[in-house]
Amino acid sequence: MVDSSRILNAQVVGCAASHQRLLQALEGLTDEQCRQPSVLTGWSRAHVLSHLANNAYSHERMFAAASRGEETEQYEGGKPTRDAQIESWSGLSAHELVGHVRASMYALEGAWASATPTTWAGFGIKSHAGGGRVAITDLVEMRWCESEVHHADLDLDYSFNNWDATFVRFELDRQLMIWNSRKSMGLTVLPDAAARLSPNHRLAWLLGRLAVDGLPVVDAY
Repeated sequence: MVDSSRILNAQVVGCAASHQRLLQALEGLTDEQCRQPSVLTGWSRAHVLSHLANNAYSHERMFAAASRGEETEQYEGGKPTRDAQIESWSGLSAHELVGHVRASMYALEGAWASATPTTWAGFGIKSHAGGGRVAITDLVEMRWCESEVHHADLDLDYSFNNWDATFVRFELDRQLMIWNSRKSMGLTVLPDAAARLSPNHRLAWLLGRLAVDGLPVVDAY
């Protein structure tokens, strides 16, 4: 239990720091920059920012339900609602988008701060990426991943090479568990070419952000 609390505290601190790095990167962002493509195919920078804000609000929604002893879906209406919200806000100005990103981050951090033992023992229901129940305690690491990875997706002088080392360590463990869960028994060892990569490059490949010769292409989440 002590170890779990220590890990959770480290993730809260790390994600909050990641939020601040992202906000600093968005200072002075222009409307023209928002309309330009992100690293993600089919998404502008505005789409990424819209997703980051709506994702934070969706986590806050699951925290609020867990505090009431309930389980709720991440987005009311599921993935269609998620997709529609991202598209809708992608047309906002840079000032409006950054305002939503900032407000949503602080709303979520407030939900972490006010969480009770009942909250942390609860579950939410993911609206995409396979769906299913998710432990509230897992949401902080998942949000940290959203913040770090999508910061790099914005292509604003920040890439997977800049990812926080502690984040990489935690997220590599999580992604390797996902990798193992999708493979048949006996085929769970990473290919040698992946094992030889640096931690940041290995994680970028697992998250579909890096193509590596000799390795299968991984879909970006």
